Amino acid sequence: MKPIDSHGRAHRPFAVDMLALIAWLVLVFAVAALGGWVTSLSVGDWYAALARPPLNPPDVVFGPVWSVLFGLMGLAGWHVWRRVGLTGAPIAMGLFLAQLVLNLGWSVLFFGLQRPDLALVEILILWLLILATVMAFWRIDRIAGALLIPYLLWVGFAIYLNAGIVWLN
Repeated sequence: MKPIDSHGRAHRPFAVDMLALIAWLVLVFAVAALGGWVTSLSVGDWYAALARPPLNPPDVVFGPVWSVLFGLMGLAGWHVWRRVGLTGAPIAMGLFLAQLVLNLGWSVLFFGLQRPDLALVEILILWLLILATVMAFWRIDRIAGALLIPYLLWVGFAIYLNAGIVWLN
């Protein structure tokens, strides 16, 4: 059994912690890259022609915001991993992976299939999964839960944007 520190974390070599952090970031940014690729297929023509709701940010805002949010997701996953490992919290880790899949699925529905209506239903489910992940992570590591709150808020805003596009188009 590994010794546990005062924060309830197993002692691991620094190199292992850093490799794990890189792995978590690679995982979430791989999802981001796939979503970005799907988005690029129609953002320049189909999406540009859509009527958008008030408060819709300029297109250049989305890339930096999502980059920060995916970085925070990777850090949150890593925090939980440091606390309990991959198998120590199967529900929390399952929720995290499920929301990543739905995050990518939204891009496929909205941009790939050009179905904002289906994407709206999906993003509502995504928001609930993110909320469940925040709560599950919070119970394990409050920092991990807090790291996901900006993501939850942004996806809430994205629901407004998605619903506005459905309504206006």
